[in-house]
This record gives sequence, structure tokens and C-alpha cells, in this order.
Amino acid sequence: MQNTQSHPGFRGIWLPLVTPFHRGEVDFDALQRLVGHFSVTGIAGFVVCGSTGEAAALEEPEQLAVLDTVLECANGLPVIMGLAGNHLGHVLARLGRCNERPLAGVLAPAPYYIRPSQDGLRDYFRRLADASRAPLVLYDIPYRTGTTLMLETLLSLADHGNIGAIKDCGGNALNTQALIADGRLAVLAGEDHQLLGTLALGGQGAIIACAHFHPERFVAIWRAVSEGRLDEARRLFYALMPLIQTLFAEPNPGPIKALLARHGWLRDELRAPMTCASPELANQLAAMFDAMDIVSGAVSQP
Repeated sequence: MQNTQSHPGFRGIWLPLVTPFHRGEVDFDALQRLVGHFSVTGIAGFVVCGSTGEAAALEEPEQLAVLDTVLECANGLPVIMGLAGNHLGHVLARLGRCNERPLAGVLAPAPYYIRPSQDGLRDYFRRLADASRAPLVLYDIPYRTGTTLMLETLLSLADHGNIGAIKDCGGNALNTQALIADGRLAVLAGEDHQLLGTLALGGQGAIIACAHFHPERFVAIWRAVSEGRLDEARRLFYALMPLIQTLFAEPNPGPIKALLARHGWLRDELRAPMTCASPELANQLAAMFDAMDIVSGAVSQP
């Protein structure tokens, strides 16, 4: 089956949620507070158990418990679940359990470490799409998986009726342009600094971790581009760029958790081998955030 246009459900700014911890365990109270707060900021939906959510450090029962908590607290917003792995049988089994939940999508990267051929990648994603009740969102992020999805592979996968979008972290501007021009996949910026460029080219939205802060400003950028107000979009985006750059000065989600912790939303805790942001960076982020004009949607005290 072939899509004739990009999936209409994958539009706007999606938030890839952090996973709060307390003394090594998932902090579900903090998670509920975060979801309740962000659900009324204008974002399009949530992404659970992505790389920002430290999914690789969560056991499968923990991942499902996090997913169920978000679904319960999301105020009706759609939820995409991350699904990563390199053992096809295990991934399909986990997908079966995800199929029991009312998901808007399943975010799936290429199998990491094993570096399959392009034929192997096509088969892998098609088998996931065949088995999934929710549309598949391809996650093209070669610097994490070690595998590059070639443009021909991506265009071939766009033929599948249950592959609806791509989180574009491939770093290849020509691929981004070609996928947008093709129109069958909704192209979502996955690198925060590429948000404006992807939207201006015709991308449908973004999945960006920086939207934990000033989410309504990121939504305003998407709306401004959608309505042709590019000067306004540029002004908003350039005002946020220093914060975006600083939030990725050390490995994600350490800096994001440090700034959220400063505002009382969670404890500054990650699971090894991930580490907290350095005190110097945490102080720099706090000073930068406090100096910015605070508008509706900025993180405040809970």
C-alpha cells in the first residue's frame, strides 16, 4: 500500500519526555506533574522512551509503566512510544505489548551496533510496520545507531501504508529536502537547531527536547511558519538559539534535567552510564534561563 500524502496526524511540536528518577527508581509523581503541565502548553503530543527518556536504561516493565502513566495524564494528547533494539524477535515481542495501548505512533530507529545492509533495514522496518497497530515513525539517527539509512531506502519505506513519518536526525540536507518534496512521509525535525530550516522547507513539525523549556514559543515558531510569517518565526527562533546550544553542550538529557531540577520539577538524577550536567553548565543554564523574558509556557515552580 502506498501513501499519497504525509500522515496528517504527525504535525506540530512533539515533546520527547525525560524520565524522572528518585533514588534509582522511576519517579512517577514527578512524571505525572510534568505530563500535566506540558499537556496544556500547545504541544502536539508526547514521545515516551526515546533517547531523551533514557529508554536504554529502563527495563521493559518500567518502560510500559512510564508509557501507561503518560497515557493516563496526557489529557487526550497523542502519545508516540519509542521502540529500539537489534534483536528482531525481541523487538516484535515488545511491539506486541505496545499494541495493547492506544498509541499514535511507534518511533523506531535502525537496529544499532550490527550495521545491517539496506535490504536488511528495509525488511526490518517493514516487518515492524506490518506488526504495528499504530503508524511507524522512522528514527534516522546514524550517530547513535552506526547505520545510515540511504535516501533510496527511505523512499522505498514510504511506500508502506503503515509508515507515516520520520524523525530526521540524519544530518543530510539533501535527504531532508527530497523527503519533504516526495510528500509521503511527514518529516519531523529531530535536531533542535534544525527546527526552523526543516519547517521552512515544508517539514510537518519536530520532536525536540528543548521544548521542555518555553514550549509555547516553539509552538509559536511552528504556527508562524505554517501561516507564512517567516520574519516572526526567525525572531522567535534566534532568541531561543543560545538556550538550545547550551542545552546540548553536554550529553542529553543531563543539561535538561539539571535545569528542570533547578525549577523544582524533578531531581537531578540520571542512570549510569549517563551523568548529570556539570555544576558549571547547570549554573550557566540557570543564569541564561532567568535572564530570558519569561512568557506563558516557560517552566515555573510546580
